[in-house]
Order: sequence, then C-alpha cells, then structure tokens
Amino acid sequence: MACLDRREEVWSALDAVTDPEIDESVVSLDFVTELKIDSSNRVEIEFRLPTYWCAPNFAFLMASDMRDAVTALEWVRDVSVRLSDHFSADLINRSVALRQDFRDAFPGETDDDLSAIRQKFLGQAFERRQELLLQYLMARGYGPDWIVRASLSELIGLELDQEGVGLRNLYLFILRRMDPNGEEEVLAFTTANKGPLDNQDLRAYLRKIAATRRNAELNGFICRSLLSERVKRESVRKS
Repeated sequence: MACLDRREEVWSALDAVTDPEIDESVVSLDFVTELKIDSSNRVEIEFRLPTYWCAPNFAFLMASDMRDAVTALEWVRDVSVRLSDHFSADLINRSVALRQDFRDAFPGETDDDLSAIRQKFLGQAFERRQELLLQYLMARGYGPDWIVRASLSELIGLELDQEGVGLRNLYLFILRRMDPNGEEEVLAFTTANKGPLDNQDLRAYLRKIAATRRNAELNGFICRSLLSERVKRESVRKS
C-alpha cells in the first residue's frame, strides 16, 4: 500500500509540471512513459515528446522541472529523468542529471540560461488562466468595476461551484509561481507585468489575452495529434 501511495505522490508532483508552450500537464499529455520507484526510494522517470525534433529548450525545461518536482518529495532519495527518442536526448539527459543550465548542455549555441524563456511562458500561462477565470466570473455577474478593484483575499473568499474552484486554483497556482511572497491584499487581477487593469478597457484586454489561450489550445491539439500518430507508428512496428 505504501508503494502505491508513493507512486500516487510522484504522479501528483508530475501533474504540476507543464509543457511550457501550451500550459498543460505532462501527465495529461501522456508524455511520461515509465515511472519506477525502487526499495531505496530512488525514482526513475522516462518521458517522450510528440516528435523526434521537438524544441530542445522545451524538452530541457520539462526534464528539469520533473526532476525538481519529484525531488521536493521528502522521502525521495534520488531522481533520474530520461528523455527518449529525441535528437538531443543524450545532451539533455546528461545535463539534467548534473543539474547544469541549458547553455551547459548546448555549449556555444546560446549564451543564456532558460530563465528568460521560462518567464515568457509563465506570463502566457498567467494570461491563459486569468482569461478563463475572468470569463467565468463575468458570466456570473462580476462586472469590470469589481474585477479591477478586487483583492486577492476577496477572490480566495468567493463561494464558487466546482468549475469556478478549479479555474481559481489554476490561476492561484500560477500567481504563486510568479510571486511566491505575494500578499493577499494585493489586486487579484493585473497584467502579467503587474500593471493595473482599467475597467473601461477590460473588454479589449480580454480579447488580447484570449488570443494567448486560443494559440495554446491550437498548439495543444497539434501536440496531441503528433503524439497519437507517433504511438500508432510505433505500435505498427512492434506488431
């Protein structure tokens, strides 16, 4: 039973790791192909992306995030994350195991680590989740005046149905990633750069961030389609 509980803990930790481009869990996307926990509490994770040529910076982000998410579990002694069937798998796997930066995995190809691109995709995830929550709230009578003035504590205190609680939790999760020390009396809704919203321009702002959501959803559809085709081809080869 303890073993099953620990597997569930690992899966739960992995579920919080997202594909940075589409802001969806690596678990829901079926990227994780193997999970092992040995008697010494060492965890081995193998994952695969939709194509052999997926961007190595995205692959590196996911591999390092999976490693860090599972390492954070108190009982875990060691974590091994292995990317398979990818043109840069050897470089990425070695660098993630050594806890190096992306620029160490690909020397001479970039002068930067991935902090800038991580912040870019955090901002896009913020807009996507915020837009879904705002559309939900506005459909239930919360108008622009309330939205631009509501504090984080007011948002947390709202009595919502199951759908609303889920959307709020997703939004709060990304808020805490962007600002771990944020106070509950700050504004609940701002731009990704912490700028205030204007009740007169809220509709235009929503149209802008809705484009971020639609782009992510399209990329997610493409991603799933490519992975499905890859799995079919592999099944044919094995049969």
